[in-house]
Amino acid sequence: MADPSTQQPTVFDYATGTQWRLAFNRIPKTNWFCTTANVPGITLGETVFPTPFRQTPIQGDDITFDNFEISFIVDEYLENYLSLHSWISGTGFPRTRQQFKDFRDSTSETSGILTGSGNIPDSTVESDRSMVSDTTLTILSNKNNPIIEVRFRDMFPVSIGGLSYDQGATDVDYIRTDATFAYQQYTIHAL
Repeated sequence: MADPSTQQPTVFDYATGTQWRLAFNRIPKTNWFCTTANVPGITLGETVFPTPFRQTPIQGDDITFDNFEISFIVDEYLENYLSLHSWISGTGFPRTRQQFKDFRDSTSETSGILTGSGNIPDSTVESDRSMVSDTTLTILSNKNNPIIEVRFRDMFPVSIGGLSYDQGATDVDYIRTDATFAYQQYTIHAL
């Protein structure tokens, strides 16, 4: 039988949804204006083992990460919105292939990666890294001390919401929009 004294919690404070910081390596002007962010869900696939009596579920080996979503206030000159818009447009090259090449060849704000094999030139690796960004969501304690980091690897935007302007508004309502990101994986680290 388990010892009841080892089952007692050691931390009695609740997590709060208002104490966090977000740091995108590639789009730093979005960090300050971000109003919501999430720790995405994670799903472990399952398979079914058929028997004559019952379909028995067993754990799978395929992990699926939900998208990372943020909301942010758009700054007056649309700098944070345009940085995301340019990132999506540059990756998707809607007009010409040259637009994609120019975007890929732009200076990367992410750290380089090591190939290990030596077969891939460093300039190619670095320019490909410019299309993704590592991102960190830092969870703060009730005293605003960092306690958890959620580290996203190779993140890129998949959608950005539109901007709504309304002359009939009776009060100043700052423009907010949403952005959705995909990524390779995320890890959670206690600090």
